[in-house]
Amino acid sequence: MLSLLSVLAGIVLLTYLYVRFNDQGLSHLPSEVTAFAPNRFTPHVVRGTAEKLSNSPKIVKDILPAKTGRRYIVVGAGFLGGWIIIQLLQRGEDPKNIRIIDIRRPTRSDLCTGLATQVAFFQADISNAKAVDDAFQAPWPDSDSLETAPEVTVFHTAANIRFYERHLALFPRSSKVNHEGTQNVINAARSIGVTVLVYTSSGSISVRRSRFWLWPWEKHPKYFAQVINDDNLIPKYHHHFFSNYAASKVLGERAVRAADGSRSGERILRTGCIRPGNGVFGPGGDQICGAYLIRRYNYTWVSNIMQSFVYVENCALAHLCYEARLLETARGGSNPDLGGQAFTITDTGPPVTYGDLCVALTTLVPETTFAEMSPTVMLFISHIIEALYLSRTFLSTSSSPVRRALTHFIPNIVGDTINLQPSLFALACVHLIFDDSRARLPPEKGGLGYHGPFTTLEGFCRTAEEHIKAGENGEERTNSGGISLDFFGLKKARKETTQMSKMEKRVSDRLHVEAVDVLG
Repeated sequence: MLSLLSVLAGIVLLTYLYVRFNDQGLSHLPSEVTAFAPNRFTPHVVRGTAEKLSNSPKIVKDILPAKTGRRYIVVGAGFLGGWIIIQLLQRGEDPKNIRIIDIRRPTRSDLCTGLATQVAFFQADISNAKAVDDAFQAPWPDSDSLETAPEVTVFHTAANIRFYERHLALFPRSSKVNHEGTQNVINAARSIGVTVLVYTSSGSISVRRSRFWLWPWEKHPKYFAQVINDDNLIPKYHHHFFSNYAASKVLGERAVRAADGSRSGERILRTGCIRPGNGVFGPGGDQICGAYLIRRYNYTWVSNIMQSFVYVENCALAHLCYEARLLETARGGSNPDLGGQAFTITDTGPPVTYGDLCVALTTLVPETTFAEMSPTVMLFISHIIEALYLSRTFLSTSSSPVRRALTHFIPNIVGDTINLQPSLFALACVHLIFDDSRARLPPEKGGLGYHGPFTTLEGFCRTAEEHIKAGENGEERTNSGGISLDFFGLKKARKETTQMSKMEKRVSDRLHVEAVDVLG
Protein backbone atom coordinates (compact mmCIF):
# COMPACT_ATOMS: atom_id res chain seq x y z
CA MET A 1 0.00 0.00 0.00
CA LEU A 2 2.82 2.37 0.94
CA SER A 3 4.63 1.75 -2.34
CA LEU A 4 1.42 2.34 -4.29
CA LEU A 5 0.88 5.65 -2.51
CA SER A 6 4.48 6.58 -3.25
CA VAL A 7 3.97 5.83 -6.93
CA LEU A 8 0.77 7.88 -7.04
CA ALA A 9 2.46 10.73 -5.19
CA GLY A 10 5.32 10.58 -7.68
CA ILE A 11 2.92 10.70 -10.61
CA VAL A 12 1.10 13.68 -9.12
CA LEU A 13 4.37 15.49 -8.50
CA LEU A 14 5.69 14.80 -12.01
CA THR A 15 2.39 15.91 -13.52
CA TYR A 16 2.47 19.12 -11.50
CA LEU A 17 6.08 19.82 -12.50
CA TYR A 18 5.32 19.12 -16.16
CA VAL A 19 2.31 21.45 -16.13
CA ARG A 20 4.43 24.20 -14.61
CA PHE A 21 7.17 23.58 -17.17
CA ASN A 22 4.76 23.46 -20.12
CA ASP A 23 2.91 26.56 -18.92
CA GLN A 24 6.17 28.45 -18.85
CA GLY A 25 6.93 27.46 -22.43
CA LEU A 26 3.45 28.35 -23.71
CA SER A 27 3.44 31.69 -21.86
CA HIS A 28 6.92 32.79 -22.91
CA LEU A 29 7.21 36.19 -24.61
CA PRO A 30 10.46 36.02 -26.60
CA SER A 31 12.66 39.11 -26.83
CA GLU A 32 12.46 39.06 -30.63
CA VAL A 33 8.67 39.36 -30.33
CA THR A 34 8.77 42.00 -27.60
CA ALA A 35 10.91 44.12 -29.92
CA PHE A 36 7.84 44.73 -32.11
CA ALA A 37 5.99 46.36 -29.17
CA PRO A 38 8.12 46.77 -26.02
CA ASN A 39 5.57 48.84 -24.07
CA ARG A 40 2.52 47.33 -22.40
CA PHE A 41 -0.80 49.08 -21.81
CA THR A 42 -1.48 50.72 -18.46
CA PRO A 43 -4.83 52.02 -17.18
CA HIS A 44 -3.42 55.56 -17.44
CA VAL A 45 -2.54 55.12 -21.12
CA VAL A 46 -5.91 53.51 -21.86
CA ARG A 47 -7.90 56.29 -20.18
CA GLY A 48 -5.81 58.95 -21.90
CA THR A 49 -6.40 57.39 -25.31
CA ALA A 50 -10.14 57.07 -24.70
CA GLU A 51 -10.38 60.69 -23.58
CA LYS A 52 -8.40 61.94 -26.56
CA LEU A 53 -10.53 59.93 -28.97
CA SER A 54 -13.71 61.21 -27.32
CA ASN A 55 -12.57 64.84 -27.60
CA SER A 56 -11.25 64.46 -31.15
CA PRO A 57 -13.11 61.60 -32.87
CA LYS A 58 -11.58 60.10 -36.00
CA ILE A 59 -13.92 60.56 -38.94
CA VAL A 60 -13.38 57.70 -41.39
CA LYS A 61 -15.73 59.37 -43.87
CA ASP A 62 -13.08 62.00 -44.55
CA ILE A 63 -10.54 59.48 -45.86
CA LEU A 64 -12.79 57.12 -47.84
CA PRO A 65 -12.16 56.71 -51.58
CA ALA A 66 -14.46 58.91 -53.63
CA LYS A 67 -18.03 58.03 -54.53
CA THR A 68 -18.27 55.98 -57.73
CA GLY A 69 -22.00 55.87 -58.53
CA ARG A 70 -21.69 52.14 -59.17
CA ARG A 71 -24.00 49.37 -58.01
CA TYR A 72 -22.86 47.24 -55.08
CA ILE A 73 -23.60 43.70 -53.98
CA VAL A 74 -22.36 42.87 -50.50
CA VAL A 75 -22.38 39.14 -49.79
CA GLY A 76 -22.52 38.68 -46.02
CA ALA A 77 -23.51 41.84 -44.16
CA GLY A 78 -23.61 40.99 -40.49
CA PHE A 79 -20.33 42.46 -39.21
CA LEU A 80 -17.55 43.40 -41.65
CA GLY A 81 -19.92 43.50 -44.59
CA GLY A 82 -22.21 45.75 -42.58
CA TRP A 83 -19.38 48.22 -42.05
CA ILE A 84 -18.60 48.18 -45.78
CA ILE A 85 -22.22 49.18 -46.40
CA ILE A 86 -21.99 51.95 -43.80
CA GLN A 87 -18.86 53.32 -45.46
CA LEU A 88 -20.44 53.15 -48.92
CA LEU A 89 -23.35 55.21 -47.60
CA GLN A 90 -21.00 57.60 -45.80
CA ARG A 91 -19.23 58.45 -49.03
CA GLY A 92 -22.51 59.15 -50.79
CA GLU A 93 -23.44 56.00 -52.69
CA ASP A 94 -27.16 55.68 -53.45
CA PRO A 95 -28.65 53.10 -51.01
CA LYS A 96 -30.91 51.89 -53.83
CA ASN A 97 -27.74 50.87 -55.68
CA ILE A 98 -26.65 48.60 -52.83
CA ARG A 99 -27.84 45.04 -52.35
CA ILE A 100 -27.25 42.66 -49.42
CA ILE A 101 -27.12 38.89 -49.97
CA ASP A 102 -27.00 36.91 -46.73
CA ILE A 103 -28.58 33.97 -44.97
CA ARG A 104 -30.43 36.32 -42.61
CA ARG A 105 -31.47 39.96 -42.53
CA PRO A 106 -29.13 42.34 -40.66
CA THR A 107 -30.22 43.15 -37.11
CA ARG A 108 -27.69 45.86 -36.29
CA SER A 109 -29.30 49.15 -35.33
CA ASP A 110 -27.13 51.16 -37.76
CA LEU A 111 -28.31 48.93 -40.61
CA CYS A 112 -31.95 49.20 -39.56
CA THR A 113 -32.19 52.99 -39.47
CA GLY A 114 -31.58 55.93 -41.79
CA LEU A 115 -30.40 55.41 -45.36
CA ALA A 116 -29.52 51.77 -44.64
CA THR A 117 -33.23 50.90 -44.56
CA GLN A 118 -33.33 51.58 -48.32
CA VAL A 119 -30.69 48.90 -49.01
CA ALA A 120 -32.34 45.83 -50.57
CA PHE A 121 -31.95 42.47 -48.87
CA PHE A 122 -31.98 39.08 -50.60
CA GLN A 123 -31.89 35.95 -48.50
CA ALA A 124 -29.65 33.21 -49.84
CA ASP A 125 -27.32 30.50 -48.64
CA ILE A 126 -24.27 30.94 -50.87
CA SER A 127 -23.71 27.19 -51.00
CA ASN A 128 -26.94 27.04 -53.05
CA ALA A 129 -25.93 28.07 -56.57
CA LYS A 130 -29.47 28.75 -57.78
CA ALA A 131 -30.29 30.94 -54.78
CA VAL A 132 -27.15 32.98 -55.41
CA ASP A 133 -27.93 33.33 -59.12
CA ASP A 134 -31.47 34.45 -58.37
CA ALA A 135 -30.25 37.07 -55.89
CA PHE A 136 -27.67 38.44 -58.33
CA GLN A 137 -30.02 38.50 -61.31
CA ALA A 138 -32.97 40.12 -59.52
CA PRO A 139 -33.85 43.47 -61.14
CA TRP A 140 -32.61 46.71 -59.63
CA PRO A 141 -35.06 49.50 -58.68
CA ASP A 142 -34.27 51.58 -61.78
CA SER A 143 -35.01 50.52 -65.34
CA ASP A 144 -31.74 51.45 -67.04
CA SER A 145 -30.79 49.45 -70.10
CA LEU A 146 -27.76 47.17 -69.93
CA GLU A 147 -25.72 49.76 -71.86
CA THR A 148 -26.49 52.67 -69.52
CA ALA A 149 -26.81 50.85 -66.18
CA PRO A 150 -24.00 51.43 -63.66
CA GLU A 151 -21.36 48.71 -63.45
CA VAL A 152 -21.35 46.42 -60.42
CA THR A 153 -18.82 45.81 -57.64
CA VAL A 154 -19.13 42.76 -55.36
CA PHE A 155 -17.71 42.63 -51.84
CA HIS A 156 -17.74 39.00 -50.74
CA THR A 157 -17.28 38.73 -46.95
CA ALA A 158 -19.43 35.70 -46.12
CA ALA A 159 -17.90 32.52 -44.71
CA ASN A 160 -18.64 29.59 -42.45
CA ILE A 161 -16.25 29.93 -39.52
CA ARG A 162 -15.91 26.43 -38.15
CA PHE A 163 -12.43 27.26 -36.90
CA TYR A 164 -12.67 24.63 -34.15
CA GLU A 165 -12.65 21.72 -36.62
CA ARG A 166 -9.37 20.31 -37.95
CA HIS A 167 -10.22 16.69 -38.85
CA LEU A 168 -10.06 16.18 -42.62
CA ALA A 169 -13.30 14.18 -42.64
CA LEU A 170 -15.14 17.32 -41.50
CA PHE A 171 -13.56 19.54 -44.16
CA PRO A 172 -16.69 19.62 -46.41
CA ARG A 173 -18.56 21.42 -43.63
CA SER A 174 -16.24 24.39 -44.17
CA SER A 175 -15.47 24.09 -47.88
CA LYS A 176 -19.14 23.92 -48.88
CA VAL A 177 -19.46 27.62 -48.11
CA ASN A 178 -15.90 28.93 -48.12
CA HIS A 179 -14.87 27.31 -51.41
CA GLU A 180 -17.93 26.07 -53.30
CA GLY A 181 -19.99 29.03 -52.09
CA THR A 182 -17.29 31.44 -53.23
CA GLN A 183 -17.24 29.80 -56.65
CA ASN A 184 -21.02 30.24 -56.78
CA VAL A 185 -20.57 33.94 -56.08
CA ILE A 186 -17.94 34.22 -58.83
CA ASN A 187 -20.18 32.44 -61.34
CA ALA A 188 -23.19 34.58 -60.42
CA ALA A 189 -21.08 37.72 -60.71
CA ARG A 190 -19.98 36.76 -64.21
CA SER A 191 -23.55 36.05 -65.22
CA ILE A 192 -24.53 39.70 -64.71
CA GLY A 193 -21.31 41.31 -65.94
CA VAL A 194 -19.74 42.32 -62.61
CA THR A 195 -16.44 44.12 -63.22
CA VAL A 196 -14.92 44.23 -59.70
CA LEU A 197 -14.96 41.55 -56.98
CA VAL A 198 -13.10 42.02 -53.69
CA TYR A 199 -12.97 38.97 -51.43
CA THR A 200 -12.35 38.81 -47.68
CA SER A 201 -9.75 36.11 -47.28
CA SER A 202 -7.92 35.55 -43.96
CA GLY A 203 -4.42 36.13 -42.66
CA SER A 204 -4.79 32.81 -40.86
CA ILE A 205 -4.25 30.91 -44.12
CA SER A 206 -0.50 31.39 -43.63
CA VAL A 207 -0.46 30.40 -39.95
CA ARG A 208 1.47 27.17 -39.46
CA ARG A 209 0.05 24.68 -36.96
CA SER A 210 2.28 24.01 -33.98
CA ARG A 211 2.61 21.35 -31.26
CA PHE A 212 1.96 22.45 -27.67
CA TRP A 213 2.99 19.41 -25.64
CA LEU A 214 6.65 20.24 -25.07
CA TRP A 215 9.49 17.80 -24.54
CA PRO A 216 11.76 18.54 -21.55
CA TRP A 217 14.47 19.92 -23.85
CA GLU A 218 12.11 22.34 -25.63
CA LYS A 219 11.71 25.91 -24.41
CA HIS A 220 8.66 26.73 -26.48
CA PRO A 221 6.64 25.28 -29.38
CA LYS A 222 7.92 25.20 -32.92
CA TYR A 223 6.44 28.04 -34.99
CA PHE A 224 5.83 29.86 -31.71
CA ALA A 225 6.59 33.25 -33.30
CA GLN A 226 5.42 33.84 -36.86
CA VAL A 227 5.90 37.03 -38.87
CA ILE A 228 3.41 36.93 -41.73
CA ASN A 229 3.29 39.06 -44.85
CA ASP A 230 1.99 38.67 -48.40
CA ASP A 231 4.99 36.56 -49.43
CA ASN A 232 4.66 33.88 -46.75
CA LEU A 233 4.37 30.37 -48.08
CA ILE A 234 0.91 28.93 -47.57
CA PRO A 235 0.98 25.41 -46.05
CA LYS A 236 0.87 22.63 -48.61
CA TYR A 237 -0.64 19.91 -46.45
CA HIS A 238 -3.93 19.89 -44.61
CA HIS A 239 -2.41 19.05 -41.23
CA HIS A 240 -0.16 22.11 -41.47
CA PHE A 241 -3.13 24.53 -41.45
CA PHE A 242 -4.38 25.61 -38.04
CA SER A 243 -7.89 24.35 -38.87
CA ASN A 244 -10.33 23.44 -41.64
CA TYR A 245 -11.39 27.08 -41.76
CA ALA A 246 -7.99 28.25 -42.98
CA ALA A 247 -7.61 25.34 -45.41
CA SER A 248 -11.01 26.11 -46.97
CA LYS A 249 -10.37 29.86 -47.14
CA VAL A 250 -7.25 29.18 -49.19
CA LEU A 251 -9.37 27.46 -51.82
CA GLY A 252 -11.82 30.36 -51.86
CA GLU A 253 -8.99 32.86 -52.27
CA ARG A 254 -7.43 30.88 -55.11
CA ALA A 255 -10.75 30.76 -56.95
CA VAL A 256 -11.13 34.54 -56.69
CA ARG A 257 -7.56 35.25 -57.78
CA ALA A 258 -7.85 32.84 -60.70
CA ALA A 259 -10.99 34.65 -61.89
CA ASP A 260 -9.13 37.93 -62.40
CA GLY A 261 -9.18 38.99 -66.03
CA SER A 262 -11.86 36.48 -67.03
CA ARG A 263 -14.91 37.29 -69.10
CA SER A 264 -17.89 38.64 -67.18
CA GLY A 265 -20.82 39.01 -69.51
CA GLU A 266 -19.59 41.44 -72.15
CA ARG A 267 -16.99 42.85 -69.76
CA ILE A 268 -13.85 41.79 -67.88
CA LEU A 269 -13.85 40.83 -64.18
CA ARG A 270 -11.08 42.24 -62.00
CA THR A 271 -10.59 40.65 -58.58
CA GLY A 272 -8.55 41.00 -55.40
CA CYS A 273 -8.32 39.60 -51.88
CA ILE A 274 -7.92 41.23 -48.48
CA ARG A 275 -6.29 39.12 -45.77
CA PRO A 276 -7.19 40.59 -42.36
CA GLY A 277 -4.30 39.90 -39.99
CA ASN A 278 -5.88 37.88 -37.21
CA GLY A 279 -9.32 38.51 -35.75
CA VAL A 280 -11.41 41.46 -36.89
CA PHE A 281 -12.97 43.22 -33.91
CA GLY A 282 -15.14 46.25 -33.23
CA PRO A 283 -18.75 47.37 -32.78
CA GLY A 284 -21.51 45.60 -34.64
CA GLY A 285 -21.07 41.94 -33.78
CA ASP A 286 -17.44 40.95 -33.29
CA GLN A 287 -16.59 37.70 -31.51
CA ILE A 288 -13.49 38.87 -29.66
CA CYS A 289 -13.85 42.08 -27.64
CA GLY A 290 -17.62 42.04 -27.93
CA ALA A 291 -17.80 38.53 -26.49
CA TYR A 292 -15.57 39.52 -23.57
CA LEU A 293 -17.70 42.59 -22.82
CA ILE A 294 -21.00 40.72 -23.03
CA ARG A 295 -19.78 37.87 -20.84
CA ARG A 296 -18.11 40.20 -18.30
CA TYR A 297 -16.47 37.38 -16.33
CA ASN A 298 -13.84 35.82 -18.57
CA TYR A 299 -10.99 33.35 -18.48
CA THR A 300 -7.70 33.70 -20.29
CA TRP A 301 -4.50 31.74 -20.69
CA VAL A 302 -2.89 33.83 -23.44
CA SER A 303 -2.01 37.07 -21.62
CA ASN A 304 1.59 37.02 -22.83
CA ILE A 305 0.73 36.15 -26.44
CA MET A 306 1.36 39.05 -28.84
CA GLN A 307 -0.64 39.35 -32.04
CA SER A 308 -1.66 41.91 -34.63
CA PHE A 309 -5.35 42.86 -34.56
CA VAL A 310 -7.63 44.50 -37.12
CA TYR A 311 -10.27 47.03 -36.14
CA VAL A 312 -13.34 46.59 -38.32
CA GLU A 313 -13.50 50.15 -39.74
CA ASN A 314 -9.87 49.82 -40.83
CA CYS A 315 -10.67 46.49 -42.48
CA ALA A 316 -13.70 47.84 -44.35
CA LEU A 317 -11.61 50.77 -45.58
CA ALA A 318 -9.01 48.37 -47.00
CA HIS A 319 -11.71 46.75 -49.15
CA LEU A 320 -12.75 50.12 -50.57
CA CYS A 321 -9.10 50.99 -51.24
CA TYR A 322 -8.67 47.80 -53.25
CA GLU A 323 -11.78 48.56 -55.27
CA ALA A 324 -10.41 52.03 -56.04
CA ARG A 325 -7.12 50.57 -57.31
CA LEU A 326 -8.90 48.08 -59.59
CA LEU A 327 -11.14 50.82 -60.99
CA GLU A 328 -8.11 53.03 -61.70
CA THR A 329 -6.55 50.20 -63.71
CA ALA A 330 -9.81 49.62 -65.61
CA ARG A 331 -9.84 53.30 -66.57
CA GLY A 332 -6.35 53.00 -68.02
CA GLY A 333 -4.37 54.40 -65.09
CA SER A 334 -0.58 54.18 -65.12
CA ASN A 335 -0.14 52.64 -61.65
CA PRO A 336 0.83 48.95 -61.36
CA ASP A 337 -2.03 46.53 -62.02
CA LEU A 338 -2.99 44.88 -58.69
CA GLY A 339 -5.63 42.54 -60.09
CA GLY A 340 -5.66 38.96 -58.81
CA GLN A 341 -3.46 39.68 -55.80
CA ALA A 342 -3.86 39.32 -52.04
CA PHE A 343 -2.93 41.97 -49.46
CA THR A 344 -2.43 41.45 -45.74
CA ILE A 345 -3.79 44.33 -43.64
CA THR A 346 -3.73 45.16 -39.95
CA ASP A 347 -4.10 48.13 -37.62
CA THR A 348 -1.89 51.18 -37.51
CA GLY A 349 0.75 50.95 -34.80
CA PRO A 350 2.40 48.02 -33.02
CA PRO A 351 0.80 44.66 -32.20
CA VAL A 352 -0.54 44.03 -28.70
CA THR A 353 -0.67 41.20 -26.21
CA TYR A 354 -3.89 39.70 -24.94
CA GLY A 355 -2.83 41.07 -21.58
CA ASP A 356 -3.00 44.54 -23.16
CA LEU A 357 -6.51 43.72 -24.34
CA CYS A 358 -7.48 42.67 -20.81
CA VAL A 359 -6.09 45.90 -19.33
CA ALA A 360 -7.93 47.99 -21.92
CA LEU A 361 -11.33 46.35 -21.45
CA THR A 362 -11.19 46.22 -17.63
CA THR A 363 -10.22 49.89 -17.58
CA LEU A 364 -12.90 51.00 -20.03
CA VAL A 365 -15.66 48.73 -18.69
CA PRO A 366 -14.80 47.89 -15.06
CA GLU A 367 -17.47 45.19 -14.89
CA THR A 368 -15.32 43.15 -17.28
CA THR A 369 -12.84 40.88 -15.51
CA PHE A 370 -10.33 38.21 -16.49
CA ALA A 371 -9.13 35.18 -14.54
CA GLU A 372 -5.86 33.48 -15.45
CA MET A 373 -5.96 29.77 -16.28
CA SER A 374 -3.21 27.24 -16.92
CA PRO A 375 -2.71 26.89 -20.70
CA THR A 376 -1.59 23.29 -20.26
CA VAL A 377 -4.70 22.35 -18.29
CA MET A 378 -6.89 24.07 -20.87
CA LEU A 379 -5.02 22.28 -23.67
CA PHE A 380 -5.73 18.95 -22.00
CA ILE A 381 -9.40 19.82 -21.64
CA SER A 382 -9.53 20.89 -25.29
CA HIS A 383 -8.40 17.44 -26.40
CA ILE A 384 -11.15 15.84 -24.29
CA ILE A 385 -13.76 18.14 -25.83
CA GLU A 386 -12.47 17.38 -29.33
CA ALA A 387 -12.62 13.63 -28.63
CA LEU A 388 -16.23 13.93 -27.45
CA TYR A 389 -17.16 16.18 -30.36
CA LEU A 390 -15.65 13.88 -32.99
CA SER A 391 -17.03 10.72 -31.38
CA ARG A 392 -20.54 12.08 -31.32
CA THR A 393 -20.23 13.46 -34.85
CA PHE A 394 -18.97 10.24 -36.40
CA LEU A 395 -21.35 7.98 -34.48
CA SER A 396 -24.38 10.13 -35.33
CA THR A 397 -23.58 9.89 -39.05
CA SER A 398 -22.86 6.16 -39.00
CA SER A 399 -24.97 3.79 -41.08
CA SER A 400 -25.16 1.41 -38.13
CA PRO A 401 -28.18 1.90 -35.83
CA VAL A 402 -26.15 0.47 -32.94
CA ARG A 403 -23.42 3.06 -33.38
CA ARG A 404 -25.92 5.87 -33.73
CA ALA A 405 -27.53 4.74 -30.46
CA LEU A 406 -24.19 5.16 -28.71
CA THR A 407 -24.42 8.92 -29.19
CA HIS A 408 -26.86 9.00 -26.26
CA PHE A 409 -23.96 8.12 -23.96
CA ILE A 410 -21.72 10.95 -25.21
CA PRO A 411 -22.27 14.50 -23.92
CA ASN A 412 -23.46 16.90 -26.58
CA ILE A 413 -21.05 19.82 -26.93
CA VAL A 414 -23.17 22.97 -27.28
CA GLY A 415 -22.79 26.71 -26.82
CA ASP A 416 -19.38 28.33 -26.78
CA THR A 417 -17.83 25.20 -25.24
CA ILE A 418 -17.45 23.95 -28.80
CA ASN A 419 -14.81 26.63 -29.37
CA LEU A 420 -12.40 25.05 -26.86
CA GLN A 421 -10.66 22.55 -29.11
CA PRO A 422 -6.96 22.15 -30.02
CA SER A 423 -7.23 24.19 -33.22
CA LEU A 424 -7.92 27.24 -31.04
CA PHE A 425 -4.46 26.88 -29.51
CA ALA A 426 -2.87 26.68 -32.96
CA LEU A 427 -4.20 30.19 -33.62
CA ALA A 428 -4.41 31.90 -30.23
CA CYS A 429 -1.34 30.48 -28.45
CA VAL A 430 1.32 31.59 -30.92
CA HIS A 431 2.79 35.03 -31.50
CA LEU A 432 1.47 36.33 -34.83
CA ILE A 433 2.92 39.54 -36.24
CA PHE A 434 1.27 40.56 -39.50
CA ASP A 435 3.17 42.87 -41.84
CA ASP A 436 0.94 45.01 -44.05
CA SER A 437 3.69 47.31 -45.36
CA ARG A 438 2.92 46.38 -48.99
CA ALA A 439 -0.75 47.36 -48.61
CA ARG A 440 0.36 50.72 -47.18
CA LEU A 441 2.55 51.57 -50.17
CA PRO A 442 1.18 54.32 -52.44
CA PRO A 443 -0.59 53.10 -55.60
CA GLU A 444 2.27 54.21 -57.84
CA LYS A 445 4.54 51.82 -55.95
CA GLY A 446 2.20 48.83 -56.15
CA GLY A 447 0.31 49.30 -52.88
CA LEU A 448 -3.31 49.85 -51.96
CA GLY A 449 -2.64 53.23 -50.40
CA TYR A 450 -4.25 51.78 -47.27
CA HIS A 451 -3.79 53.72 -44.04
CA GLY A 452 -6.18 52.47 -41.37
CA PRO A 453 -6.71 55.48 -39.10
CA PHE A 454 -7.27 53.53 -35.88
CA THR A 455 -4.63 51.93 -33.70
CA THR A 456 -5.66 48.74 -31.95
CA LEU A 457 -6.01 50.57 -28.64
CA GLU A 458 -8.23 53.18 -30.27
CA GLY A 459 -10.28 50.31 -31.70
CA PHE A 460 -10.66 48.86 -28.20
CA CYS A 461 -11.86 52.28 -26.99
CA ARG A 462 -14.39 52.59 -29.80
CA THR A 463 -15.68 49.07 -29.17
CA ALA A 464 -16.15 49.70 -25.45
CA GLU A 465 -17.79 53.07 -26.10
CA GLU A 466 -20.33 51.59 -28.51
CA HIS A 467 -20.92 48.67 -26.13
CA ILE A 468 -21.91 51.11 -23.39
CA LYS A 469 -24.08 53.16 -25.75
CA ALA A 470 -25.93 49.99 -26.79
CA GLY A 471 -26.90 49.29 -23.19
CA GLU A 472 -24.26 46.54 -22.93
CA ASN A 473 -26.24 44.30 -25.28
CA GLY A 474 -24.56 42.44 -28.12
CA GLU A 475 -25.45 41.09 -31.52
CA GLU A 476 -26.43 37.43 -31.80
CA ARG A 477 -23.10 36.45 -33.36
CA THR A 478 -21.20 38.19 -30.52
CA ASN A 479 -22.93 35.95 -28.00
CA SER A 480 -21.47 32.86 -29.69
CA GLY A 481 -17.85 34.00 -29.48
CA GLY A 482 -15.14 33.16 -26.99
CA ILE A 483 -15.35 30.59 -24.21
CA SER A 484 -17.31 31.04 -20.98
CA LEU A 485 -16.22 27.79 -19.29
CA ASP A 486 -19.76 27.34 -18.00
CA PHE A 487 -19.24 23.61 -18.36
CA PHE A 488 -17.04 23.77 -15.24
CA GLY A 489 -20.01 24.84 -13.16
CA LEU A 490 -18.30 28.15 -12.49
CA LYS A 491 -19.92 31.58 -12.51
CA LYS A 492 -22.42 32.02 -15.34
CA ALA A 493 -21.77 35.09 -17.39
CA ARG A 494 -25.13 35.25 -19.09
CA LYS A 495 -28.73 35.33 -17.99
CA GLU A 496 -31.21 32.82 -19.29
CA THR A 497 -28.44 30.32 -19.98
CA THR A 498 -30.67 27.60 -21.38
CA GLN A 499 -32.20 29.86 -24.00
CA MET A 500 -28.81 31.27 -24.92
CA SER A 501 -27.27 27.82 -25.32
CA LYS A 502 -30.00 26.88 -27.78
CA MET A 503 -29.41 30.08 -29.71
CA GLU A 504 -25.64 29.58 -29.77
CA LYS A 505 -26.04 26.03 -31.07
CA ARG A 506 -28.29 27.37 -33.81
CA VAL A 507 -25.69 29.98 -34.71
CA SER A 508 -22.87 27.41 -34.63
CA ASP A 509 -24.70 24.84 -36.74
CA ARG A 510 -26.56 26.98 -39.23
CA LEU A 511 -25.39 30.57 -39.44
CA HIS A 512 -22.95 31.39 -42.23
CA VAL A 513 -21.23 34.41 -40.74
CA GLU A 514 -18.41 36.56 -41.93
CA ALA A 515 -14.74 35.85 -42.16
CA VAL A 516 -13.59 36.70 -38.70
CA ASP A 517 -11.40 34.41 -36.66
CA VAL A 518 -12.66 33.61 -33.19
CA LEU A 519 -10.13 33.79 -30.39
CA GLY A 520 -10.39 32.57 -26.81
